[in-house]
Amino acid sequence: MEINELYKLWCEKASDDPDLISELQEIKDEPEKIRDRFYRELEFGTGGLRGVIGAGTNRMNIYTVRRATQGFADYINEAFDDPHVAISFDSRIKSDTFSKAAAGVFAANGIHVHIYPELTPTPMLSYAVRELGCQAGVMVTASHNPSKYNGYKAYSADGCQLSVAESEKVIEKVNKLDIFSDVKCVDFDEAVKNGMIEYISKDINERFYKRVLEEGLNTDLVAGSGLKVVYTPLNGTGNKPVRHILDAIGVKDVTVVPEQENPDGNFTTCPYPNPEVREALEYGLRLCEKVHPDLLLATDPDCDRVGIAVPDENGEYVLITGNETGAMLLEYICSERTRQGKMPNAPITVKTIVTTDIIKKIAEEYGVELIEVLTGFKFIGEQIGILENKGEEDRYIFGYEESYGYLSGSYVRDKDAVDASMLICEMAAFYRTKGISLLQARDNMYKKYGHYYHTQQSFAFEGEAGMAKMNEIMNTLREDRLSEIAGYKVVEFSDYKKGITVDIASGNETAITLPKSNVLVFALEGGEKVIIRPSGTEPKIKAYYTSIADDMDKAKEICGKLIESFSKLVK
Repeated sequence: MEINELYKLWCEKASDDPDLISELQEIKDEPEKIRDRFYRELEFGTGGLRGVIGAGTNRMNIYTVRRATQGFADYINEAFDDPHVAISFDSRIKSDTFSKAAAGVFAANGIHVHIYPELTPTPMLSYAVRELGCQAGVMVTASHNPSKYNGYKAYSADGCQLSVAESEKVIEKVNKLDIFSDVKCVDFDEAVKNGMIEYISKDINERFYKRVLEEGLNTDLVAGSGLKVVYTPLNGTGNKPVRHILDAIGVKDVTVVPEQENPDGNFTTCPYPNPEVREALEYGLRLCEKVHPDLLLATDPDCDRVGIAVPDENGEYVLITGNETGAMLLEYICSERTRQGKMPNAPITVKTIVTTDIIKKIAEEYGVELIEVLTGFKFIGEQIGILENKGEEDRYIFGYEESYGYLSGSYVRDKDAVDASMLICEMAAFYRTKGISLLQARDNMYKKYGHYYHTQQSFAFEGEAGMAKMNEIMNTLREDRLSEIAGYKVVEFSDYKKGITVDIASGNETAITLPKSNVLVFALEGGEKVIIRPSGTEPKIKAYYTSIADDMDKAKEICGKLIESFSKLVK
């Protein structure tokens, strides 16, 4: 259908949300704004939906949510008898509305719905799917994106986000549907009354907390350590769960950033609510200057990522990266499990391909098998599921990705900032009782394994033209292979879309066994590495840089050269 015809159809049909009607009227004389909203359909990708909130086929609204849910429901009903689904939502604008819209579609399709009565973190949704014996799950969130975005993560029966194969089946069904005429839905309140939708009880929360606490290794030391924490949930879902779990392990001195304590989908004090970004932590860092804690904790809106900052010897607060925090946690878990005799036979740790290679040395030190997977925590969750199917889930001791996502247990299949917050505080308390700060622990790790420096760049490409530009850049880098970056020779080139790794000197090719993905890796002569991929959730290309040296200043210098050289190719 032509764009103006679509616009007119929406003006006639989109009557269930007054905000959409107002928006459509506001843009009636602005063809570019109309085009941006209707030039394509918001895609149900490998993880679900994500987009700007608003009117149109290229926006997150109750109609695009209902259509996606109808396709998901068709897949579920085809695959299962008497299916059940769990739903949760975060603090974002219209998250509660979208969760009810999804619930109404599932119920209309004969699928029993279990929905959390209030905003709840992503890992608790993953837990509920498994604990309640559901065949699927939905988490309404756009994770750490700016406030104009919302989204929809789709989960399978194992509590993991849909696999590539499952997503493809759902996408096929969604694409066949007309957004207005092919979607079944019932009134949410009526479905609650007739029992097709029921609220998840607090008992499920308590079981989740109990399981998280079982991941502790030295929780008995925490209460007496005197650990002092400043915490910010960044106006998201982490406030209650994280504070509950910290109190349970004995962290009593917790000061919450008041401006970011309560849910606020506008994220007024942190326009980009991502704990990877310093600006999101500014209010927390200001409070640290007054409170002087041992640790600043920050969780993102759906509480599956956590970032930290710690004081240096001058009392200045230093941000620890996701790569560093994950490596420190693995080192702590391995050393303490070994010391306590709790290391399983043939232990396994899992990381994504863009996550620091220092993990390889830590794993080797403790006799841990390392499995590498594609970017996206669902691939880590899949590895846990593979172990579970063999009755070997206890072999999994830790998994993480550089983007601040961590998980130490098999009780959920997504990253868990509740678990990670507990482990980080426990680790800090443990080292504190030994007279070691977290910065000193980090430095000790680098002295032992080498100084690895990592950073990344994001290149934004908005709108229809931006998507075309992203494809052009990736295709150029794929076909015109680089021979060097910043004077460092490329010794190995990997193309995960074609599924090959090429040794540049010999020309020999080896197959990559992971699923196909639009990722390119340039391995350089000194162990340095540049990885590039389009974001799966945002209109961005991401470049990841790794440098290795005898000291951190030298590693940073090398990385700066890589960035200066490579970034010219991605503009």
